[in-house]
Amino acid sequence: DYRLRVYRRYPNKEMYQVVIYLKPSNSELVYQNTFELTNLRHQFNVIRLWEQATDSFLNNSGLLPFAVLTRTDNPRETLTQIAAIIDSMPNKQQQSDISASTAILSGLKLDQDSIKRILRSDIMKESVMYQEIFHEGEVKGEKQAIQNIALNMLRNSMNMEDIVKLTGLNLQEIEQLNSSLNTEESN
Repeated sequence: DYRLRVYRRYPNKEMYQVVIYLKPSNSELVYQNTFELTNLRHQFNVIRLWEQATDSFLNNSGLLPFAVLTRTDNPRETLTQIAAIIDSMPNKQQQSDISASTAILSGLKLDQDSIKRILRSDIMKESVMYQEIFHEGEVKGEKQAIQNIALNMLRNSMNMEDIVKLTGLNLQEIEQLNSSLNTEESN
């Protein structure tokens, strides 16, 4: 679909399509490089990161976040090498962005404690993407806390209009919480 949309807009442009698999899988799909329907055949390239040489990823700053997922005997040592490369980068914004991306992707192969020990979290926190993810979590946490307070108010038979005023939730949200509370109590 994506290829056809680009073709319609830029019929003379070549496109090189790649599917990148991040984690090893037993699925046959990881070895499939075509998609076929009656009278339609689409071909693309496939990269299975776990089969790729680690060195080429360590030599390109844009590929650093993927290096831990490559063919390495020691992912922790690879992450340590990445951290050293990141620390030597002169651009602080690039450092923080690559560090945050590396932490996220390394989580597919390493445990959280290992990642935290090796990567400097103070650098990651400067990344705009890290800040966005963190902010989303804060907002969801605040919303959940407000909903829990509203549920407690409902359990104590407080007036719905007062709950709206005190929590900032709208009447429909309070009614949904009340409905879920009544369902919970009937079970």
